[in-house]
Amino acid sequence: MTQRLAVFDCDGTLADGEANICRAMEAAYAGAGLVPPPRAAIRGIVGLSLVEAVAVLAPDAEKELHRALAADYKAAFHRMRVAGELDVEPLYDGMVAVLEELVSHGWLLGVATGKSDRGLAHLLAHHGLGDRFVTLQTADRHPSKPHPAMLVAAMAEAGAAPHMTVMIGDTSYDMQMARAADVRGIGVGWGYHDAATLRAAGAGVVVDDAAALVAHLLATVPA
Repeated sequence: MTQRLAVFDCDGTLADGEANICRAMEAAYAGAGLVPPPRAAIRGIVGLSLVEAVAVLAPDAEKELHRALAADYKAAFHRMRVAGELDVEPLYDGMVAVLEELVSHGWLLGVATGKSDRGLAHLLAHHGLGDRFVTLQTADRHPSKPHPAMLVAAMAEAGAAPHMTVMIGDTSYDMQMARAADVRGIGVGWGYHDAATLRAAGAGVVVDDAAALVAHLLATVPA
């Protein structure tokens, strides 16, 4: 039997990392003597890898500045973590129950995220979720979303075919990645991009809460 695989985005889908992401980006801009973009703009790039995210925020800047700001963001995030200044990134309501319910029905779980390996490991360990996922794909080892590399690797590691795989995320980048990998994209309505944007990017459905997500998956992906 082909395995059923549910791959989750992290920030904006599993957990709310907005505050830390915005603060680190603001620190990177301030360190470069630049006025940081508004937080609404920063929220809009969550999910992209860092250099690509900065390129969206500062499209007229040189590539060298994009790389420098990305490095400064990483450094700021690390400083805040060491100093104990990072906010706890809370899981969204009902997400632990979602994971438990899917596992109880024989699903395999994965993550595909713009976070670093270290950042994802820290979050999963903090919430006691490190053993729930059979495949973890991050920006450290893949091109930025919406390139399909993360999903292709996740399916290979889990032994899942595209028609038995779903990508669950809150941004257009997640839905575009799903489409590029020929898997079904499911949008969640509690993250950083709105439902209309998710549908335009290829989401087959946008769910409003954790219970609706589980119900949809169990009803539409056969055992």
